[in-house]
Amino acid sequence: MPKISNLFFKTAVLFLIVGIGMGLQMSISENHNVIGAHAHVNLLGWVSSAIFGVYYALNPAKAERRLALVHYAVYTTGVVFMSMALYLLLQGNTAVTPVVAVSSLIVVAGVLIFAWTVFAPENLALRRSARAV
Repeated sequence: MPKISNLFFKTAVLFLIVGIGMGLQMSISENHNVIGAHAHVNLLGWVSSAIFGVYYALNPAKAERRLALVHYAVYTTGVVFMSMALYLLLQGNTAVTPVVAVSSLIVVAGVLIFAWTVFAPENLALRRSARAV
């Protein structure tokens, strides 16, 4: 399995553990005010990261590109900061609103990098070489 797939899978499992912990905390306390953060951790963290891992496992040529690691770093950083800031915001700390906004844009950048990866040709270098000949 490509290293980037392994990274995404391991990170997805960590997000799953955090999401389950948040769900347990809400259930035990009977206070569901952070359900939005819980949903973001589970969907953007656990589910999306696992899907990215599967994609790269099925597309090993694209997994070996440096852009895959950039995708991982940008997307994961955005989700981590957005999730933490959103959790605090939903607890009533409005000072973190700018962090939620900026980290959300970082997540979007990560998604756009993934979109580029999906729609880019399998081997851009070979295509460029073929055009030069």
